[in-house]
Amino acid sequence: MDTDAFIAVHRPQWERLAELTRTRTLDAQGIDELLALYQETSTHLSTVRSTNPDPALTARLSLLVHRARLRITGARIPLWKNARTFLWEDLPAALYEARWPVALSAAIFLASAIVTGVYFGTDPVARGLVLPEAAQRSLAQRDFVSYYFEGEATGFAAQVWTNNAWITVQAVVFGATGIWPLIMLVQNGLNVGLSGGVMGAYGGLDTYFVYLLPHGLLEITAVLVGAGAGLRTFWAWVRPGPLPRLWALSRAARSLVTVAIGLVPVLLISGFLEAFVTPSGLPPAVRIGLGVIAWAAFMVFFLVRGRQVHRLGITGDLSEELVGDRVATAG
Repeated sequence: MDTDAFIAVHRPQWERLAELTRTRTLDAQGIDELLALYQETSTHLSTVRSTNPDPALTARLSLLVHRARLRITGARIPLWKNARTFLWEDLPAALYEARWPVALSAAIFLASAIVTGVYFGTDPVARGLVLPEAAQRSLAQRDFVSYYFEGEATGFAAQVWTNNAWITVQAVVFGATGIWPLIMLVQNGLNVGLSGGVMGAYGGLDTYFVYLLPHGLLEITAVLVGAGAGLRTFWAWVRPGPLPRLWALSRAARSLVTVAIGLVPVLLISGFLEAFVTPSGLPPAVRIGLGVIAWAAFMVFFLVRGRQVHRLGITGDLSEELVGDRVATAG
Protein backbone atom coordinates (compact mmCIF):
# COMPACT_ATOMS: atom_id res chain seq x y z
CA MET A 1 0.00 0.00 0.00
CA ASP A 2 1.24 3.46 -0.94
CA THR A 3 1.05 5.33 2.37
CA ASP A 4 1.31 8.81 0.84
CA ALA A 5 -1.47 8.10 -1.64
CA PHE A 6 -3.63 6.57 1.10
CA ILE A 7 -3.20 9.70 3.25
CA ALA A 8 -3.93 12.01 0.32
CA VAL A 9 -7.18 10.20 -0.50
CA HIS A 10 -8.57 9.94 3.03
CA ARG A 11 -7.18 13.06 4.73
CA PRO A 12 -10.35 15.13 4.13
CA GLN A 13 -12.43 12.49 5.94
CA TRP A 14 -10.02 12.43 8.90
CA GLU A 15 -9.95 16.20 9.14
CA ARG A 16 -13.75 16.33 9.03
CA LEU A 17 -13.98 13.65 11.76
CA ALA A 18 -11.54 15.62 13.92
CA GLU A 19 -13.66 18.74 13.39
CA LEU A 20 -16.83 16.94 14.41
CA THR A 21 -15.24 15.52 17.58
CA ARG A 22 -14.34 19.08 18.62
CA THR A 23 -17.77 20.55 17.88
CA ARG A 24 -19.65 21.23 21.12
CA THR A 25 -23.18 20.54 19.84
CA LEU A 26 -24.22 18.38 16.87
CA ASP A 27 -27.60 18.14 15.15
CA ALA A 28 -29.01 14.85 13.86
CA GLN A 29 -27.21 15.21 10.54
CA GLY A 30 -23.90 15.91 12.29
CA ILE A 31 -24.31 12.86 14.52
CA ASP A 32 -25.01 10.62 11.52
CA GLU A 33 -21.94 12.02 9.77
CA LEU A 34 -19.83 11.49 12.88
CA LEU A 35 -20.92 7.83 13.13
CA ALA A 36 -20.23 7.20 9.45
CA LEU A 37 -16.79 8.81 9.54
CA TYR A 38 -15.94 6.96 12.74
CA GLN A 39 -16.69 3.62 11.09
CA GLU A 40 -14.75 4.54 7.96
CA THR A 41 -11.73 5.75 9.94
CA SER A 42 -11.78 2.60 12.05
CA THR A 43 -11.61 0.62 8.82
CA HIS A 44 -8.73 2.79 7.63
CA LEU A 45 -6.90 2.12 10.89
CA SER A 46 -7.37 -1.64 10.52
CA THR A 47 -6.10 -1.44 6.95
CA VAL A 48 -2.99 0.47 7.96
CA ARG A 49 -2.27 -1.93 10.81
CA SER A 50 -2.59 -5.03 8.64
CA THR A 51 -0.85 -3.86 5.47
CA ASN A 52 1.65 -1.15 6.32
CA PRO A 53 1.98 -0.38 10.07
CA ASP A 54 3.44 3.10 9.69
CA PRO A 55 4.05 4.29 13.31
CA ALA A 56 3.11 7.95 12.79
CA LEU A 57 -0.04 7.23 10.79
CA THR A 58 -1.14 4.45 13.15
CA ALA A 59 -0.73 6.73 16.17
CA ARG A 60 -2.64 9.54 14.47
CA LEU A 61 -5.58 7.36 13.46
CA SER A 62 -5.64 5.55 16.82
CA LEU A 63 -5.99 8.83 18.67
CA LEU A 64 -8.61 10.11 16.23
CA VAL A 65 -10.70 6.93 16.56
CA HIS A 66 -10.35 7.04 20.35
CA ARG A 67 -11.59 10.63 20.53
CA ALA A 68 -14.47 9.92 18.17
CA ARG A 69 -15.52 6.90 20.24
CA LEU A 70 -15.55 9.02 23.40
CA ARG A 71 -17.66 11.63 21.64
CA ILE A 72 -20.14 9.02 20.43
CA THR A 73 -20.50 7.16 23.72
CA GLY A 74 -20.11 10.21 25.93
CA ALA A 75 -17.82 8.13 28.15
CA ARG A 76 -15.82 10.02 30.70
CA ILE A 77 -13.54 8.31 33.19
CA PRO A 78 -13.68 9.97 36.62
CA LEU A 79 -10.47 11.55 37.82
CA TRP A 80 -10.30 9.28 40.87
CA LYS A 81 -10.38 6.21 38.63
CA ASN A 82 -7.51 7.55 36.57
CA ALA A 83 -5.57 8.22 39.77
CA ARG A 84 -6.30 4.74 41.08
CA THR A 85 -5.22 3.12 37.80
CA PHE A 86 -2.00 5.10 37.82
CA LEU A 87 -1.11 4.37 41.44
CA TRP A 88 -2.30 0.76 41.67
CA GLU A 89 -1.49 -0.53 38.18
CA ASP A 90 0.71 1.69 36.00
CA LEU A 91 3.19 2.75 38.67
CA PRO A 92 3.99 -0.69 40.13
CA ALA A 93 4.17 -2.10 36.59
CA ALA A 94 6.65 0.58 35.51
CA LEU A 95 8.71 0.01 38.65
CA TYR A 96 8.76 -3.74 38.10
CA GLU A 97 9.79 -3.31 34.46
CA ALA A 98 12.94 -1.56 35.72
CA ARG A 99 13.76 -4.14 38.42
CA TRP A 100 16.98 -5.43 36.87
CA PRO A 101 18.52 -2.00 36.16
CA VAL A 102 17.50 -1.04 39.72
CA ALA A 103 19.30 -4.14 41.04
CA LEU A 104 22.38 -3.14 39.04
CA SER A 105 22.18 0.40 40.46
CA ALA A 106 21.92 -1.01 44.00
CA ALA A 107 24.96 -3.22 43.43
CA ILE A 108 27.04 -0.30 42.16
CA PHE A 109 26.01 1.94 45.04
CA LEU A 110 26.53 -0.67 47.76
CA ALA A 111 29.87 -1.77 46.36
CA SER A 112 31.22 1.79 46.29
CA ALA A 113 29.81 2.58 49.77
CA ILE A 114 31.10 -0.58 51.46
CA VAL A 115 34.55 -0.50 49.84
CA THR A 116 34.94 3.20 50.64
CA GLY A 117 33.72 2.77 54.22
CA VAL A 118 36.07 -0.12 54.96
CA TYR A 119 39.01 1.56 53.26
CA PHE A 120 38.73 4.92 55.00
CA GLY A 121 37.60 3.37 58.27
CA THR A 122 40.73 1.22 58.54
CA ASP A 123 43.37 3.45 56.92
CA PRO A 124 44.00 6.69 58.85
CA VAL A 125 46.54 7.89 56.28
CA ALA A 126 44.03 7.69 53.42
CA ARG A 127 41.37 9.24 55.62
CA GLY A 128 43.66 12.15 56.44
CA LEU A 129 44.26 12.86 52.76
CA VAL A 130 40.55 13.45 52.29
CA LEU A 131 39.64 15.11 55.61
CA PRO A 132 41.98 16.75 58.13
CA GLU A 133 41.92 15.11 61.53
CA ALA A 134 40.15 18.09 63.09
CA ALA A 135 37.37 17.83 60.51
CA GLN A 136 37.10 14.10 61.14
CA ARG A 137 36.64 14.62 64.87
CA SER A 138 34.14 17.39 64.29
CA LEU A 139 32.12 15.17 61.96
CA ALA A 140 32.14 12.21 64.36
CA GLN A 141 31.50 14.15 67.55
CA ARG A 142 29.12 16.87 66.41
CA ASP A 143 28.49 17.65 62.74
CA PHE A 144 26.94 14.36 61.62
CA VAL A 145 24.20 14.48 64.25
CA SER A 146 23.73 18.27 64.33
CA TYR A 147 22.82 18.27 60.64
CA TYR A 148 19.46 16.68 61.48
CA PHE A 149 18.61 19.42 63.98
CA GLU A 150 19.16 22.36 61.65
CA GLY A 151 16.25 24.77 61.54
CA GLU A 152 12.55 24.12 61.91
CA ALA A 153 11.42 20.58 61.10
CA THR A 154 8.85 21.48 58.42
CA GLY A 155 11.28 23.68 56.53
CA PHE A 156 13.99 21.05 56.88
CA ALA A 157 11.64 18.40 55.44
CA ALA A 158 10.87 20.62 52.45
CA GLN A 159 14.57 21.25 51.89
CA VAL A 160 15.39 17.56 52.08
CA TRP A 161 12.54 16.65 49.74
CA THR A 162 13.61 19.24 47.17
CA ASN A 163 17.24 18.12 47.29
CA ASN A 164 16.42 14.43 46.96
CA ALA A 165 13.90 15.11 44.20
CA TRP A 166 16.54 17.06 42.30
CA ILE A 167 19.04 14.19 42.58
CA THR A 168 16.43 11.69 41.43
CA VAL A 169 15.30 13.89 38.54
CA GLN A 170 18.90 14.08 37.34
CA ALA A 171 19.12 10.28 37.40
CA VAL A 172 15.85 10.01 35.48
CA VAL A 173 16.40 12.75 32.91
CA PHE A 174 20.03 11.97 32.16
CA GLY A 175 19.56 8.22 32.42
CA ALA A 176 19.45 7.84 28.64
CA THR A 177 23.13 8.81 28.51
CA GLY A 178 24.06 5.66 30.42
CA ILE A 179 26.88 7.59 32.10
CA TRP A 180 25.36 10.10 34.49
CA PRO A 181 23.49 7.56 36.65
CA LEU A 182 26.71 5.57 37.10
CA ILE A 183 28.64 8.69 38.13
CA MET A 184 25.88 9.70 40.53
CA LEU A 185 25.69 6.24 42.08
CA VAL A 186 29.43 6.00 42.65
CA GLN A 187 29.61 9.56 43.96
CA ASN A 188 26.80 9.03 46.46
CA GLY A 189 28.27 5.68 47.47
CA LEU A 190 31.62 7.37 48.14
CA ASN A 191 29.98 10.05 50.28
CA VAL A 192 27.99 7.54 52.32
CA GLY A 193 31.02 5.27 52.70
CA LEU A 194 33.35 8.08 53.72
CA SER A 195 30.97 9.30 56.42
CA GLY A 196 30.53 5.75 57.70
CA GLY A 197 34.29 5.16 57.67
CA VAL A 198 35.01 8.31 59.68
CA MET A 199 32.22 7.58 62.16
CA GLY A 200 33.44 4.00 62.57
CA ALA A 201 37.04 5.07 63.09
CA TYR A 202 35.97 7.29 65.99
CA GLY A 203 33.63 4.76 67.59
CA GLY A 204 30.42 6.30 66.28
CA LEU A 205 29.21 3.57 63.94
CA ASP A 206 26.09 2.94 66.07
CA THR A 207 25.22 6.64 65.91
CA TYR A 208 25.82 6.60 62.17
CA PHE A 209 23.24 3.88 61.55
CA VAL A 210 20.73 5.29 64.05
CA TYR A 211 20.70 8.60 62.18
CA LEU A 212 20.94 7.13 58.67
CA LEU A 213 18.60 4.13 58.54
CA PRO A 214 15.24 5.68 59.59
CA HIS A 215 15.07 7.79 56.45
CA GLY A 216 18.03 6.53 54.43
CA LEU A 217 16.57 3.14 53.53
CA LEU A 218 13.64 4.67 51.68
CA GLU A 219 15.51 7.73 50.43
CA ILE A 220 18.43 5.81 48.93
CA THR A 221 16.09 3.20 47.45
CA ALA A 222 14.14 5.95 45.68
CA VAL A 223 17.35 7.33 44.20
CA LEU A 224 18.37 3.82 43.09
CA VAL A 225 14.98 3.32 41.44
CA GLY A 226 15.37 6.61 39.58
CA ALA A 227 18.84 5.63 38.41
CA GLY A 228 17.63 2.18 37.37
CA ALA A 229 14.72 3.61 35.39
CA GLY A 230 17.14 5.95 33.64
CA LEU A 231 19.48 3.08 32.79
CA ARG A 232 16.54 1.12 31.41
CA THR A 233 15.94 3.95 28.95
CA PHE A 234 19.58 3.80 27.92
CA TRP A 235 19.38 0.04 27.43
CA ALA A 236 16.22 0.39 25.32
CA TRP A 237 18.22 2.67 23.04
CA VAL A 238 21.21 0.32 22.85
CA ARG A 239 19.29 -2.98 22.65
CA PRO A 240 15.73 -2.30 21.46
CA GLY A 241 14.91 -5.97 20.93
CA PRO A 242 12.18 -6.80 18.39
CA LEU A 243 10.81 -3.25 18.34
CA PRO A 244 12.20 -0.42 16.18
CA ARG A 245 14.75 1.55 18.18
CA LEU A 246 12.64 4.70 18.37
CA TRP A 247 9.58 2.75 19.51
CA ALA A 248 11.52 0.93 22.22
CA LEU A 249 13.06 4.19 23.43
CA SER A 250 9.68 5.95 23.45
CA ARG A 251 8.08 3.13 25.43
CA ALA A 252 10.86 3.14 28.02
CA ALA A 253 10.74 6.94 28.25
CA ARG A 254 6.98 6.98 28.90
CA SER A 255 7.40 4.40 31.66
CA LEU A 256 10.25 6.52 32.99
CA VAL A 257 7.89 9.48 33.39
CA THR A 258 5.51 7.22 35.31
CA VAL A 259 8.33 6.24 37.67
CA ALA A 260 9.45 9.86 38.11
CA ILE A 261 5.94 10.97 39.10
CA GLY A 262 5.53 7.99 41.42
CA LEU A 263 8.75 8.75 43.26
CA VAL A 264 7.51 12.18 44.31
CA PRO A 265 5.38 10.91 47.23
CA VAL A 266 8.06 8.34 48.13
CA LEU A 267 10.64 11.10 48.52
CA LEU A 268 8.10 13.18 50.43
CA ILE A 269 7.71 10.35 52.96
CA SER A 270 11.47 9.95 53.28
CA GLY A 271 11.80 13.70 53.84
CA PHE A 272 9.16 13.50 56.56
CA LEU A 273 11.07 10.66 58.24
CA GLU A 274 14.33 12.57 58.05
CA ALA A 275 12.82 15.72 59.54
CA PHE A 276 10.51 14.28 62.21
CA VAL A 277 11.62 10.71 63.00
CA THR A 278 15.40 10.60 62.61
CA PRO A 279 16.11 13.47 65.08
CA SER A 280 13.21 12.62 67.41
CA GLY A 281 13.51 11.47 70.99
CA LEU A 282 12.10 8.04 70.18
CA PRO A 283 14.23 5.02 71.11
CA PRO A 284 16.71 4.10 68.34
CA ALA A 285 15.00 0.77 67.71
CA VAL A 286 11.65 2.51 67.16
CA ARG A 287 13.16 5.07 64.80
CA ILE A 288 14.90 2.41 62.75
CA GLY A 289 11.78 0.23 62.87
CA LEU A 290 9.64 3.00 61.38
CA GLY A 291 12.16 3.41 58.59
CA VAL A 292 12.20 -0.32 57.93
CA ILE A 293 8.38 -0.44 57.82
CA ALA A 294 8.24 2.40 55.27
CA TRP A 295 10.98 0.79 53.18
CA ALA A 296 9.37 -2.67 53.33
CA ALA A 297 6.00 -1.25 52.27
CA PHE A 298 7.58 0.34 49.24
CA MET A 299 9.44 -2.86 48.33
CA VAL A 300 6.22 -4.90 48.57
CA PHE A 301 4.52 -2.36 46.31
CA PHE A 302 7.52 -2.44 43.97
CA LEU A 303 8.09 -6.19 43.71
CA VAL A 304 4.92 -7.98 44.83
CA ARG A 305 2.27 -5.67 43.39
CA GLY A 306 4.54 -4.96 40.42
CA ARG A 307 4.81 -8.65 39.63
CA GLN A 308 1.03 -9.09 39.87
CA VAL A 309 0.23 -6.38 37.34
CA HIS A 310 3.19 -7.40 35.17
CA ARG A 311 1.64 -10.86 34.80
CA LEU A 312 -1.55 -9.17 33.60
CA GLY A 313 0.38 -7.57 30.76
CA ILE A 314 0.46 -4.05 32.24
CA THR A 315 3.73 -2.25 31.52
CA GLY A 316 3.16 1.27 32.85
CA ASP A 317 2.99 2.60 29.29
CA LEU A 318 0.06 4.50 27.79
CA SER A 319 -2.72 2.54 26.15
CA GLU A 320 -2.30 1.46 22.54
CA GLU A 321 -5.21 3.70 21.54
CA LEU A 322 -3.26 6.74 22.66
CA VAL A 323 0.19 5.62 21.55
CA GLY A 324 -0.51 3.59 18.45
CA ASP A 325 -0.45 -0.10 17.73
CA ARG A 326 2.48 -2.32 18.57
CA VAL A 327 4.76 -3.57 15.87
CA ALA A 328 4.00 -7.14 14.96
CA THR A 329 7.01 -9.39 15.27
CA ALA A 330 7.65 -12.78 13.88
CA GLY A 331 7.24 -15.61 16.37
